[in-house]
Amino acid sequence: MIAIYPGSFDPITLGHLDIIERGCRLFERVIVVVMPNPKKTPLFAVPERVELIRLSTSHLSNIEVDSFEGLTVNYAQMRQAQVLLRGLRAISDFEAELQMAHTNETLATQIDTVFLATSNEYSFLSSSVVKEIARFGGPVDHLVPQHVARAIYRCYEIHPAATLTKTNPTTPVKPPRLGR
Repeated sequence: MIAIYPGSFDPITLGHLDIIERGCRLFERVIVVVMPNPKKTPLFAVPERVELIRLSTSHLSNIEVDSFEGLTVNYAQMRQAQVLLRGLRAISDFEAELQMAHTNETLATQIDTVFLATSNEYSFLSSSVVKEIARFGGPVDHLVPQHVARAIYRCYEIHPAATLTKTNPTTPVKPPRLGR
């Protein structure tokens, strides 16, 4: 059985990795698909996110990392997947995810959504939290894989020093693109 784990993964966190690893124990194959979120301004470009996920999951044998822009169910059908894998941290996640699961079911009745409750130690963790901490110079080494933390620090030009401008200490510096 093939499961699709869609998300923006900007950046991948230890919480995402926990869901991926557990999904790999449950399903024959897990395809992690990076999907752009038009409601968010990304820190990393899609190809950078794909590479960070590949490095983070290199220890898993039944995984693939891809990217796609469009409806998740269209991608799942194209890849002949039977399951959409989603992680849940809190009740607020459940409400939004349940609505999306029902919507996806109206679009593709042959694809089921499976929810995994996040492990307790990651119940607070999101990519947004990681970026917010890093933006203000805080350490994120304990929230993301080490190579991801280094990439984040390069984006904000920190280790982990403050990213506030000298002229206006309340204005964050806009992060440069990775690799530039």
